[in-house]
Parts: sequence; structure tokens; C-alpha cells
Amino acid sequence: MKKSNYDLSQYDQFIQTFEKVIKTPKQTNTTTYYTGVDLGTACVVLAVLDDSGEPVAGAYEYADVVRDGMVVDYIGAIEIVTRLKKSIEANLGCELLYAASAIPPGTDLLDSGAIKNVIEASGFELVSLLDEPTAANQLLSIQNGAVVDIGGGTTGISVVVEGEVVKVADEATGGTHFSLVVSGSYGMTFDEAELYKRSEKNHKELLTVLKPVIEKIASIIDRQIMGHQVEEVYLVGGTACLTGMETIIEKSLGIPTFKPINPMFVTPLGIAKNCYNKQLN
Repeated sequence: MKKSNYDLSQYDQFIQTFEKVIKTPKQTNTTTYYTGVDLGTACVVLAVLDDSGEPVAGAYEYADVVRDGMVVDYIGAIEIVTRLKKSIEANLGCELLYAASAIPPGTDLLDSGAIKNVIEASGFELVSLLDEPTAANQLLSIQNGAVVDIGGGTTGISVVVEGEVVKVADEATGGTHFSLVVSGSYGMTFDEAELYKRSEKNHKELLTVLKPVIEKIASIIDRQIMGHQVEEVYLVGGTACLTGMETIIEKSLGIPTFKPINPMFVTPLGIAKNCYNKQLN
């Protein structure tokens, strides 16, 4: 696999810093914090930045309150976000006021109101709401290429040309489909398949089992970037954590494909970056 035109090491370091402060929140003299709330299909993540834009705390919880980008358990979503918020506040010794969030591309008319209500009912002031792959690029700062957010139910794509988003799209197929295939192949329940899929030690064998679904994701990407000169593809989202799937997508597309060190945290950190930038401006 060729080397990316962009230096991803600085973003990998940012993600690694976030992973550390999830375990051990960082006490600073900051008086205002900026939170990214990612309501994912499989996981709810809160990422918190200080007034210098650096990660200081975070929390996440696997949940089933969102499906295909739509809130299906409104009360449950509020309870989880509130619980994570209070836990972080207790660790930092202050209140979290400002938050941003994100939704799959094309769902703003269907579900943006529900997301807004969840964030506000959890005690935040919502400062911005953007689509997920564009949110991911708030962290990655890709100038030319496609940012692909592979979530639980859908794959979102943002085509970036000279730093500007020129197209966003979202199609069904994601981690839920992976779990269904694993469930059928191994005779597991869906929940058992979810846990089996998350374990990195199983990824090598699962790559063969899941290859047809990965190739379908590649075909979605190919269809959505058609007509644009995309020279590189960047994978983010929890489902992209499957070790080696970028190699299959790269082979299917014929386009160099990369992913950060932990794709699961790119979008929530990008959302937090957006919250930080919005408040500064």
C-alpha cells in the first residue's frame, strides 16, 4: 500500500491522546470545554476539548438507541448522553455547556430535530449539527479525496476538493450487516456476533467471511465518487476498525485507501473540533 499524500501521524497522535484521557481525564485551567456528541448506531461517544483545542476527557457506551442514523429510543439516548456527560463533569470538576453533533448525510430533514432534542435534553447548548463524514474531516483536514464514514447501519461519503466538500451521500450497509453475516456464518445470536466482531483477535478470519460485504461498501464508494477525481480514500467510523478491510476496498476501487489508528474516534473528535471552531468564531 502506497503512502498517503497527507501526514496522518499527527492525527493518530491526537486520537491516541484522546484514548489516554478517556482512561485518565486531564485537569487543566480551562473554564470552557467543547464537546462532540456522536450518536452512533452501535456506540455513543462524547469527546471533550479544552480552550486550546486539545482532548482532555471522553467517554463512550455501546448502545442500541440509534438505527441507520435515526433515533429509535429517544429516552434511552438522553439517559446515555446525560450519564456520560455527568461522569465527565465529575472527573473534570466543572459543567460541560457547549456541544456539537452529527448525522448521516441526507437525514437532516428526517432526524436532525430528534438529535437536537437529545443533545439539549441532556443539558447541552447545541452549537452546530453537521454530516458525519464532513465532521470526520474537521479532524483529518483532507484537502483532496473522499472521507468515508462506515457506521453501524450506513456508509457516509464526503468528497473533498481543494478543502471544500463538493458532495455528501449516505447508503445502507455497515456494521449491522457485518454482524448479520457473522451471526449466520457462525450460528451466533446477533449480540454474540457483535461482540465477536469487535475482538481484534478474530479479525483475520472474519476478513474472508465479510469480504462480500466489504466489497459492497467499496461499490457504494465507487458509485458515489463517480465523476470526481478522487485520488485517495480515508476510512473512519467504528466499522472501519476491522483490521485489513482497507486493503480489500483499495483493491476493489483501484484507489489508495487509508485509515487512522482508531477510526472509531475520528468522527466524535471531528465533531468536537467543529464545536470548538464554532465557538471561537
